[in-house]
Parts: sequence; C-alpha cells; structure tokens
Amino acid sequence: MTKPEAADHHGSHRELLWAPEDPSLPRADIDAIIVPTARHPANLKDAVNLAASLKCALVTLHSGKWTSARETARRFRGKADLHLHAIDVPDTANLGLPDLLTSQLLAGTRFARPADTGAKRNLGLLLSHIVGWKRVVFLDDDIEIHDPEYLRQASALLNIYNVVGLSIGGFPDNSVVCHAYRSVGGDQQSFIGSGALVVQVPRSPSFFPDIYNDDWFYMLDAKKGLQPAATIGEVIQQPYDPFRTPDRARTEEFGDVLAEGIFWLLDQGRSIAEADLGHWRDFLPRRKMFIERVLGMVSQAGHVEPGDKARMEAALKAARGRLALVTPELCQTYLQAWTADRERWRYHIAGLKAQPSLESALDALARPGSAPMTCHHALR
Repeated sequence: MTKPEAADHHGSHRELLWAPEDPSLPRADIDAIIVPTARHPANLKDAVNLAASLKCALVTLHSGKWTSARETARRFRGKADLHLHAIDVPDTANLGLPDLLTSQLLAGTRFARPADTGAKRNLGLLLSHIVGWKRVVFLDDDIEIHDPEYLRQASALLNIYNVVGLSIGGFPDNSVVCHAYRSVGGDQQSFIGSGALVVQVPRSPSFFPDIYNDDWFYMLDAKKGLQPAATIGEVIQQPYDPFRTPDRARTEEFGDVLAEGIFWLLDQGRSIAEADLGHWRDFLPRRKMFIERVLGMVSQAGHVEPGDKARMEAALKAARGRLALVTPELCQTYLQAWTADRERWRYHIAGLKAQPSLESALDALARPGSAPMTCHHALR
C-alpha cells in the first residue's frame, strides 16, 4: 500500500546528493565568503571568525535599517588575518544586473518577493567573476560553522562537483509548510542550500532567481537536472519562529511549489523537461492535498500548545490560500522564463571585464547613471 507521504510529498531529496564516507578528504583554499545581511553587524561575528581562520576575503552585503557597512568595518577593524569588504547594497534597480524575465513575470503580482537576498547573491556572483574568485562560499548570517576544515574539504570537492553544501544542523532549514509537517511528526529532512553553499563560480554559470528556494534553482541545470552536487560536514542554524506571521508562508508558497514540483521529478530519475502543463496539473492538487493533510495532523496533535497550534494553522491556511492562485500555466511560463534567463545570465557573464580592484569592480556593477556602491574595508 502506498504511504501517504509518497502520494503527496517527498520528505527528503538527499539521495540526489553524493556524500563522502572517507573522513580523510583533501583540502583546498577558499577565495571568498559572501554573506548577504539585513541584521545588526554583531550577527556577523561567526562569519568574521571563519574568514580570519581560513585567511580568505569576506564580503558582507548590507541593506535595510538594521545594518551598515561602515559600522561593520568599524566593529571588526584590527582583527588578525581579516580581509573584510563591507558593501552597502542600494535598491536592486541601481545594480548592474541583467533584466531577468522571471523577475518581470512576478513584478506587481502577489507572487513578487519583497526580499533582496537573491539580488545580493547575484551581485556576489558577478563580483567573483570580475575579480577572479573561483571557490566561493555563500553563507547566511544566522549560520555557525564550528569547524572551518569542512569548508576546505568542500572546496577540494569542487574539483569534481559544481556545488557542495554543508548539512544544516541545529534548527531545521525548511519552508513554513514543511516546518509544520515536521513539528507534528512528519518525516521531513533538510536539503542543502545557500545558508552554507560552496560553489565553483566559473563552472556554474547559473543565477539566483528572485523567488523563495532561489538556491535550489541555482543548483539546477535546465537540461541536466541537478548540477553535480555533494554534501559534507555540518553547520548550525540559529533558531527562529517560522510561524510568527502567516505572511512568511504566503511569500514562500510559489517558490516552494515550483522547487518541490521539479524535485518530485528528479527524485524519480526524470527530467526538468517533463515539468510541462500535464505535470503541474497533476502536482498542484498533490500540493493542496499535502497542506490539508498537515492541517489535519496539526489539529489532532495533542503535544502542540493551543497558541502554537493556532499559529501553525494560520500559516498553513495562508499557504493554501496562495496556492489557490497558482495555475499550471503560471508554473510552465515561469520555467520557460527561467530557462531563457539562464542564457541571458550566461551572455551577461561572458561580457564582463576583469577589474584590477574591488572598487573598480563595484563601479562596473552599478547600473549606468546610478551612484557607485560604497565599500568599507577592515584589512589586517
């Protein structure tokens, strides 16, 4: 008899990844760690210590009212072996990023994502291309890595793999819907992602679309499926409240549907090319069935406090409401735009010119007519 999990949800995609069993792996240096941030500079302490330990560049990309490149450089100035470049990132309209069809498709709709995290990661990619960084770590500012050697091992694996992710320990790294599922006993694992992702920049001409699960899309290849990917080591995710507001579930739902719908195929050895209208007409009802099943599990969960249960139910209903607006045609159109954007991104990279300094690189990455980006250094 088919388990309910197999009928409407895959709780793990980790069989798509290679995981080494030999602990004595070779090591390789890291060129740079890139951290998008909107939080207070104090939250960068772990990234600063990590970069100093690895003796690599640290690029912090700041936006929002809680953070500042200047304050970050001041706070950590004088730390031994630290090469910090703190950059204030302007509105994405002022960045010299290619105009992406995926962003245009969602602009002005309920599916538009207010965060600029994907744009910051794309800026980090372009900066890496221009200054010649090849082995780069994308790291979130709420991630702790206690053993820097994991990153050096991951860097060595880039001789074979395009991306290597560190497993997320501590607080689980999942969407709101999957957090709810896990909280009431569902068999739910985490996949690798940009919270701690080591990438081979020249070999992977991909980008982060402006959508939830942008890191999963970065790891995909429209023709081959998942790029060669591995996982090693472990990092610690700091806890947060996924059910604080139902808006989080709403903003995640479209990206979660698309990513889970694609990985549903990959888990079965099928290709992204099979994500056609027929697939989405089949998958969207599965997704609705899954959310409603989790709602039922929450309502029956005796171990969940009434206040927490109410917040979970509100988040799940918000996700279900947003799902009701997703059509098979929209999913297919988005994937067509994403495929075209990959070629647009590849063409954009090919036109980039190497720059002799980080400052000149930032000047080259500002949109013509916009003010140059400011960068504050803490070098030792």
